[in-house]
Amino acid sequence: MSDMTEAPKMDRAEDPVSRMTNNRQFKLLADIPVRMSVEVGSTSLRLAEVMDLAEGSIVELDRQADDLLDIMVNGALIAKGEVVTVNGRYGIRIVDIAATETRLAGIERRG
Repeated sequence: MSDMTEAPKMDRAEDPVSRMTNNRQFKLLADIPVRMSVEVGSTSLRLAEVMDLAEGSIVELDRQADDLLDIMVNGALIAKGEVVTVNGRYGIRIVDIAATETRLAGIERRG
């Protein structure tokens, strides 16, 4: 985990998002709410194992502690990132944007 002090600053002129926001069609979609979540890891358990869980139980996940986390928007993988702290709260630093094919596959799967 790190803080945001070493986060690179992006020049607004080079920022693809700021270029997109000038696009009229994008402005029509810009106010649609989406759900962003971060997946630390996952595992599969049998129902009996879930029912045996108690306070203090530990469930091992399928990731190493130093692996990047999946950043999802409406259930589709859009990026990978790492946890940071910002003013005492958790945040996520984008490290890698998912390939367009990966992002679109997640959208099409739910369609």
